[in-house]
Amino acid sequence: MAHSGAPMGAAGVVPADGATCRAAWLCLGVGAGEGTCCCFWEPLEELGLYGFEAALIPVLSFEFVSLQTFFEKLSHPDSYEGLIFTSPRAVEAAKLCLGENSKNEAWRNSLQEKWNTKSVYVVGKATASLVEEIGLAPQGEKCGNAEKLAGYICASMQKSFNEGETPNSSPLLFPCGSLKREVLPTVLKEKGISLESLTVYQTAQHPSLQESLKNYFSQQGIPASITFFSPSGVRFCLQHIQKFSGDFINQIKFAAIGPTTAEAMEAEGIPVSCTAENPTPQDLAAGIKKALHL
Repeated sequence: MAHSGAPMGAAGVVPADGATCRAAWLCLGVGAGEGTCCCFWEPLEELGLYGFEAALIPVLSFEFVSLQTFFEKLSHPDSYEGLIFTSPRAVEAAKLCLGENSKNEAWRNSLQEKWNTKSVYVVGKATASLVEEIGLAPQGEKCGNAEKLAGYICASMQKSFNEGETPNSSPLLFPCGSLKREVLPTVLKEKGISLESLTVYQTAQHPSLQESLKNYFSQQGIPASITFFSPSGVRFCLQHIQKFSGDFINQIKFAAIGPTTAEAMEAEGIPVSCTAENPTPQDLAAGIKKALHL
């Protein structure tokens, strides 16, 4: 399955021989942070053994905002208990903050070390890898969603308290997107853990989404499987998929990268054929193969 030059963001799979079994994945990872989708290629390419071929379709576009404010907050690590990153895009915003030479120098000379004395919580391996790239040590990466991470944070802070550390009233800094769910802030608030949220990117439908899906369906036909990578992907894609698949939509096996996305799909009346056990490429590929009886 050649994929060089393929647009990042959504993956579709069509058989090279033009047979009727086709699979598609619709995911998030366009604009800044495109590379976060690359890790899904190798395990998904295993489906090539069964006659499938991957194709990517952009689903979302991102606009970074409040970067100067974000850097000002990053410049005062003593004002915070730690950091929370629940998406690769939030880390990309941090990278952009540090892009100027003077800011990058300040980060490397002192700020990075100070933040590393604090906890940096993340969701997923992709986010963790990007956090490591800016010199921080992530924890909680095995948490598959924000709700699980909230539980991890509460347990971690309770453990520190039990070990004799003085409770800190400083908030955790939470750079996030405009469409963030309120699960994590709500759970932390209920546990008395202070949180300071800052919107650092805005999410919108990718301008070429409808045309890309139209071209896919007209050229490749009905896919055997579609996997959503976020509730936003469901929101932006579903009406187009329903339009272009018509009465054949019941033939498609729908899959989710995790439980939060699965809930969004079910809320829209989409039957979920499989949910990846963990939000990893390997688990996603395994779930799709099982759903397609490969």
